[in-house]
Amino acid sequence: MNEKTCRLAVLLSGAGSTMVNLQEHMKRGEVPARIEVVVSSRRGVKGLERAEGLGIPTRVLTRKGFRKEGGFDIEAYSAALADLLEEYSPDLVVMAGFMTRLAEPLLSRYPVMNVHPALLPMFGGEGCYGHHVHEAVLEAGVKVSGATVHFADNEYDQGPIIMQEAVEVREDDTADTLAARVQETERRIYPKAVAAFARGLIRVDGRRAILSQAEEE
Repeated sequence: MNEKTCRLAVLLSGAGSTMVNLQEHMKRGEVPARIEVVVSSRRGVKGLERAEGLGIPTRVLTRKGFRKEGGFDIEAYSAALADLLEEYSPDLVVMAGFMTRLAEPLLSRYPVMNVHPALLPMFGGEGCYGHHVHEAVLEAGVKVSGATVHFADNEYDQGPIIMQEAVEVREDDTADTLAARVQETERRIYPKAVAAFARGLIRVDGRRAILSQAEEE
């Protein structure tokens, strides 16, 4: 099968470990994609330094300057981000620890993929990110958590689910130990989902993302 290289734009707000993991899978030839640009919502973060070290163009678009009465103007920010990305013509936008919800001005122009450290639709929504998720999982007393790769829409963690993988919640788990195992799972399935998209193996039917069996090896 001849594969076209998929052009990616990666969005981050922190250390960039997810971006580095994707880049490693691409270097090994497992993901037929190339990162065209890394955009951060914050200046001076480790992810920008890592991207520059890998020779990837970087841009910064902070939330400052996108204020309106009542708070942050998500529509204006998303429109500005969409305009910024136009220069790089991405086939897919990949959220990699990007701490800002996106809205229609961007979502209508580009498909956006995200990974969440729980089995959606449980333990998702506004404010449910990072260690907050794992703390909520432990407090709820559930026996299974995991990771979910999904397409982003204009609501927190509600877009069509692409892949999920379960992680056992152990009796002696802390938020830190659970987070470490979930992160291992994220690092395994997120590149697989990006590779499936790059190969044209994902189609969306309403609220469902359907993965072709051709992706199974």
